[in-house]
Amino acid sequence: MDKGKIVSLEDRIPKLKEQRKRKANKRLTILLFCFFLLMSCIIYFQSPLSHVRNIYVKGNEVYSSEDIGELSGLTKKTNIWKVNEKQVETNLRKLKEIKAVSVKVQLPSTVTIKIDEHQQIAYINKGDRFSPVLENGEILPEMNRGAFPVQAPILVGFSKGKVLKRMISELQNLPKGIVNSISEVQYSPKETDEYSIKLFMNDGFEVHATLRSFSKKMEHYPSIISQLNPEEKGIIDLEVGSYFKAYKQEGAEEGENASEGEG
Repeated sequence: MDKGKIVSLEDRIPKLKEQRKRKANKRLTILLFCFFLLMSCIIYFQSPLSHVRNIYVKGNEVYSSEDIGELSGLTKKTNIWKVNEKQVETNLRKLKEIKAVSVKVQLPSTVTIKIDEHQQIAYINKGDRFSPVLENGEILPEMNRGAFPVQAPILVGFSKGKVLKRMISELQNLPKGIVNSISEVQYSPKETDEYSIKLFMNDGFEVHATLRSFSKKMEHYPSIISQLNPEEKGIIDLEVGSYFKAYKQEGAEEGENASEGEG
């Protein structure tokens, strides 16, 4: 054996000690890292750093963002890791106005709530107050005194039931421009037609119609009034056919009938 390649045990001992020392230091470093990581996690979960700090709400109109945050069950003390997205969605779907809701947690401390509300189609008149009516036929609590609906028909004489649902359905089938031109809808049932209604338009005309064919006939309203004298207001009857009677003409006929009665 080549004597030059022989390494004595005395020469190897310092190297072995150095290797063991490096291994021991490496183990100690790993243990210390794990210890500090564990302590950091404990401190993080116990501190406000792990709490929900931002709640962003999108798509809400009926409720304020603050109301949605409160109704969701989330608070600034809720741990971001304990946010139950499904539970929050369930909480908010209990509201009549909510059609759909999605919740997304965004680390490190943000929750985004996206709301899809039922559209407010009209308002039911109750004295000097108004109750919003949703597209699904639900009637919401009365609005605060002084609040007045904007760009939505006011329904008079309606109550929850099949006639109101039919009214809402017919309004949904109309172009928004025509719906916005309706000031008030009065429920005026007849013995021969429980779906009879009267409309008072923002342009001063009055429309008599039936919900059985309301949306199909009413979609021609812009074309009908374009053929009329805007200075001569009256009743547009859409119940059977489609004809116009001026208020002056109607008043004259009533006067003639009264004269005939006196005679």
